[in-house]
Amino acid sequence: MTPERFREAGRQTIDWIARYLEQIERYPVLARVAPGDIRRRLPAHPPEQGESFDAILRDLDDVILPGVTHWQSPNFFAYFPGNASPPAMLGDLVSSGLGVQGMLWATSPACTELETHVLDWLVDMLALPDRFKSSGQGGGVIQDTASSASLCALLAARERATAFRTNDTGVDRVLTAYTSTQAHSSLEKAAGIAGIGRRHVRAIEVDAGYAMRPDALERALEEDRRAGHTPFFVCATVGTTSSTAIDPVPAVAELCRRYGLWLHVDAAHAGSAALCPELRWIHAGVEHADSYCFNPHKWMLTNFDCDCFYVADRAALISTLSVTPEYLRNPATESGAVFDYRDWHIPLGRRFRALKLWFVIRHYGVEGLRAHIRRHVALAQEFASWVQGDDRFELAASAPLNLVCFRLVAGDAATQRLMDDLNASGRLYLTHTRLAGRLVLRLAIGGTYTERRHVQAAWQLIRTRA
Repeated sequence: MTPERFREAGRQTIDWIARYLEQIERYPVLARVAPGDIRRRLPAHPPEQGESFDAILRDLDDVILPGVTHWQSPNFFAYFPGNASPPAMLGDLVSSGLGVQGMLWATSPACTELETHVLDWLVDMLALPDRFKSSGQGGGVIQDTASSASLCALLAARERATAFRTNDTGVDRVLTAYTSTQAHSSLEKAAGIAGIGRRHVRAIEVDAGYAMRPDALERALEEDRRAGHTPFFVCATVGTTSSTAIDPVPAVAELCRRYGLWLHVDAAHAGSAALCPELRWIHAGVEHADSYCFNPHKWMLTNFDCDCFYVADRAALISTLSVTPEYLRNPATESGAVFDYRDWHIPLGRRFRALKLWFVIRHYGVEGLRAHIRRHVALAQEFASWVQGDDRFELAASAPLNLVCFRLVAGDAATQRLMDDLNASGRLYLTHTRLAGRLVLRLAIGGTYTERRHVQAAWQLIRTRA
């Protein structure tokens, strides 16, 4: 593809994306295909000769779009949002164009230094503790997801608990980790990957608001110590997936201090809310955490994938993950004056993810990002008030941010039928959870293009179909 043809194909592709975004409300939010439908429309064998770019774009419309669930639809209220925005898309495009492999500072100094700088910006933007800044003993790094961040935190905690001798012969102890029954399932998976064992993750009971109970945590710690186990890690959640419950981090942190445990705070979705000063209460106690993460790709207008992971002591993380073969040795690394981010996460290779985050922050500014968050929080509070005003429905949990959990008073079967009917309509998409054993509908308001009219239309449809 010549530079001139690339320019033309690029213009066509940008036009295709812009047209898609302009027309996105026309598509049913949830893909209406059966398993195997897309593959049946694809050729059995790859083309022997190259095809025209026009043909590729036609198949985007004819083959791919029918099988897409439209995460950027303003009527997508499922899971948590997966924000995308034009500035982030363009940042991703530049990253792809540069084709940087940023495993070492030496392999692309700008890739490393921009990431360090933008992660420091975010400490200030969210009013996180200065101990997470690169100017001290800590620092931040972009991971792909909060799942990877939790795994890295668990690994570093494991090594610290064994004085970095986990892999040595003769080190044999049962390590136990703790999180709430409402925590993300990635913690259980991380324990399996890290060799801790899923059976050694204690799911701590929650209170009436679905937040971890410190008294139950302390009881579990004492029971494990009496059994000869070594408690080493606690994950507190700021904004659980099911209900956005917020664990009492100050009380959990005090137990971690007393028992010598690593405290990781997972704020994957909710963390972006702290851009707004009036919502920073969600981060109470984070100043005591050993590690923290949040996902700009959920609620901060930054395309997937982008998780910001911070540690208070980067030496513990680097000592856990660093392996330096001869072919990676270079003067900059040997000097100790640079960060080599391949030592901060699982993979060796890494993309230039900081570009899309940089584009977003510079385009919208802090105030623009705050307006984005405030609009969604206000809409969620309004939706919750509508639910409370209809005696056929009830709220299933408090709605501190942009997620509203509700159900039909008539019970689980009626709630399930309602959700199935709504999603089949193509006019919106909701997902469910279970709270206190009952089926609950989740309406998450966080789409880049979601406005009040979309939330109003969703409520009207919900009421009509109930």
